[in-house]
Amino acid sequence: MSYTMNRVIQNVDFETVDERTRKALADQGFGVLTEIDVKATMKKKLDKDMLAYRILGACNPAMAWEAIGVEPRVGAMLPCNVILRETPEGVEVSAVDPVLSMTAIENEQLKHIAGEVRDRLSEIIKAV
Repeated sequence: MSYTMNRVIQNVDFETVDERTRKALADQGFGVLTEIDVKATMKKKLDKDMLAYRILGACNPAMAWEAIGVEPRVGAMLPCNVILRETPEGVEVSAVDPVLSMTAIENEQLKHIAGEVRDRLSEIIKAV
């Protein structure tokens, strides 16, 4: 069972996929709260080279509000990470499956919200 939803975009450069991902996120009501350039961080901290790899911490404020309302400590598991990474096949876009990441929390209302978030993230991956 995969803990992410994935799609490889071929014949498109990394920055274009990044732009398309951000637009798809916005179209589904998500904003990017955090951004980590893993490639630059590994070079700076370890002097190691790697292909482009970026983590976008995405959040849909209305859905986060709803989730925190039914499970106040769920913020420890937010935001929803979306990864862009360069591969030999193209640029892979991956999003966390929030249903799987919330399995440790026994709260049926939260599971329902996580399902809605997963549906939106799935649409985002398809739209990129």
